[in-house]
Amino acid sequence: MRILVVEDEKDLNKIISNKLRSDGYSVDSCFDGEEAGDYIRAAEYDGVILDIMMPKKDGLTLLKELREKGNNVPVLLLTAKDAVSDRVKGLDSGANDYLVKPFSFEELSARIRAMLRKNSGAGSNVFTVADLSVDTASKKVTRAGKEISLSAKEYALLEYMIRNKGAVLSREKIENHVWNFDYEGGTNVIDVYISYLRRKIDSGFEKKLIHTVRGSGYVIREEK
Repeated sequence: MRILVVEDEKDLNKIISNKLRSDGYSVDSCFDGEEAGDYIRAAEYDGVILDIMMPKKDGLTLLKELREKGNNVPVLLLTAKDAVSDRVKGLDSGANDYLVKPFSFEELSARIRAMLRKNSGAGSNVFTVADLSVDTASKKVTRAGKEISLSAKEYALLEYMIRNKGAVLSREKIENHVWNFDYEGGTNVIDVYISYLRRKIDSGFEKKLIHTVRGSGYVIREEK
């Protein structure tokens, strides 16, 4: 899952970005509202962490512009203001959630999970298909009760696919949601990581869950 961090305090931006990467997210970051608009126009994000008080364009202005253009990317606002009127203004501008500085990174992680869960229509942090289970809070993956060890990027790819189970995902869409702008790998990276996942998820099981849709991409689903 790909997150954009928009925070003009560079040290805080770096800390948040590193925390999210350690949680398994693909992260881009920038430091003002105008730059953030460029990032959002250039990529598909699963969530945006947006500071309100920023140079060039403040967070609320950017958020209003996004909503007016029909962009419904989930947005978590960060602000030093804790007055009720400020929180109401942020939520009425189209924010999905609101966090007041200073905050704990454990709470930030939990709020992001809740925001993404709600956006995907899920009722819990656990996503399943057949006997495969992915817990997005603990990052624990099991199949038929047996825990499976995945690399950070393998897990990120699996989480994105299982959140969208049943949907055929193109290579471009997968790359947009699992890798960030810093990625400089080969053109077949998606195929390589799908191969890694198949060996760990499907190998040894009669029922295969990861399928290729020729000419379209990949899908995770239980075949009838």
